[in-house]
Amino acid sequence: MSRKALFILNPHSGKGLIKNHLLEITDILVKADYEVTVYPTQSRGDAKRLMRERDKCYELVVCSGGDGTLDEIVTGMVQSGFKTTIGYIPAGSTNDFAKSLKIPSTMKKAAEIVAQGNVFSCDIGRFNKDIFVYVAAFGIFTEVSYETPQEMKNMLGHMAYLLEGVKQLANIKSYPLKVTYVSENGEEIVIEGDFIYGMVTNSHSIGGFKSIAGNVFKGKIDLNDGLFEVTLIKVPKNPMELNSILAAIAIADIDTKYMFNFKSGKLVFESEEEVAWTLDGEYGGKHTRVVLLNDKEAMDIIVK
Repeated sequence: MSRKALFILNPHSGKGLIKNHLLEITDILVKADYEVTVYPTQSRGDAKRLMRERDKCYELVVCSGGDGTLDEIVTGMVQSGFKTTIGYIPAGSTNDFAKSLKIPSTMKKAAEIVAQGNVFSCDIGRFNKDIFVYVAAFGIFTEVSYETPQEMKNMLGHMAYLLEGVKQLANIKSYPLKVTYVSENGEEIVIEGDFIYGMVTNSHSIGGFKSIAGNVFKGKIDLNDGLFEVTLIKVPKNPMELNSILAAIAIADIDTKYMFNFKSGKLVFESEEEVAWTLDGEYGGKHTRVVLLNDKEAMDIIVK
């Protein structure tokens, strides 16, 4: 008897190339003995709703879209209260998380991995009542991902983020924060200061580039160790420091004089004024208090 698979696709991700590969992908899944139900999302939040309401008969949910679509799939799964193995066919502009999992950008090859690969249990993040797959961030450049027009993302990929981000340099905002985190050895540590940027990640790639954390931790990033990689960038005291910070971001060459870098499975960010966050490149709301928890191995995803 065929196994049941639900194939959820975002027809607008990237350049909409999924439309040209739909039959090919479906055929690969059918040949792998899946009875496939195909559902193109109709609007933002549709994938999340569908995952939340899906039937338990599906043994596999295949997601095709960008990181934002995958975020919806995982969030809906968590909200449903039960796990289903996920297959990911990346079709977005940057596909950061797919790069971390070494899932190829070629749709046919990605589909073949979904059909023949192995299940990997991966960490995800909890952000107050929300879920994120690989990054929660605030500050300089973070608004770029949801303010950059989709057309520009489609044409230029990750370069679109840089071009849009340059517009923000003249209006850099700082955030006075108290950050409390549990270190790797279980000690509670408090950091207080003014920061222009912060990111809590579980990924080798952010915004289409090798992540800053990846350089700091010398490649020792495990996607299932129950720990986030955290980077906080302090407010520069003068234009020269600002240039050094921006150069470090651009080439992922870290200068710890301006940055805090550490690993943690639990963090609390507190501020007097509301701070805008992004979750997996999408707007995550404004908050004065944020609790981030690493949910160890909460997602089963197929990899090579």
